[in-house]
Amino acid sequence: MFHTLNSLLGSAAMERATLLANHVIGAEPAAVARLKAHAGRSIRLHFEGWPSMLPPWPPMAFRVTPAGLLEWCGSDAATGDAGLATEADLRVSIDASNPALGMVQALTGERPKVDVAGDAAFAADLNWLFDNLRWDLQDDLERVVGAAPARELARIAGGVAAGLRQAAQALGAAAKRAGGAGWGSTAQ
Repeated sequence: MFHTLNSLLGSAAMERATLLANHVIGAEPAAVARLKAHAGRSIRLHFEGWPSMLPPWPPMAFRVTPAGLLEWCGSDAATGDAGLATEADLRVSIDASNPALGMVQALTGERPKVDVAGDAAFAADLNWLFDNLRWDLQDDLERVVGAAPARELARIAGGVAAGLRQAAQALGAAAKRAGGAGWGSTAQ
């Protein structure tokens, strides 16, 4: 039962994450144009060293659509349909052996250790997307609640995000001073 529930929740989360990614990509014509050049290509993400006591990630394979957006491959990726399990055009392995440290690094803007294999041009364009795309949360909120409330909510969210980044930086600095212990690191 737990496996079925995890599978359902994972699939629903991936579908929503793909919609959010496409919303952000679709808002930037340069991003859409870069992805259109790679229509039909696929990318597979793999989280190396993910702790076995945590629920596994759903299949993380995506295909670029002719419209320049992403399509989550869902169960096709798990079963190997369309050649995605072994034949993705771009394979990205992300170090996930320490999820807590990964969250702290994400909050401070530091990227995790990543290994990339496959199409170099596709990898370069995806890297450009990661470096240049940002979600304009205030613009989206403005459509729902109006300009003034959206501006205030964005200001508050920016303050909270800055506080979280500052706290994460302080925790990271404290962990480094303590010899890297505390975040499940493998200090030698």
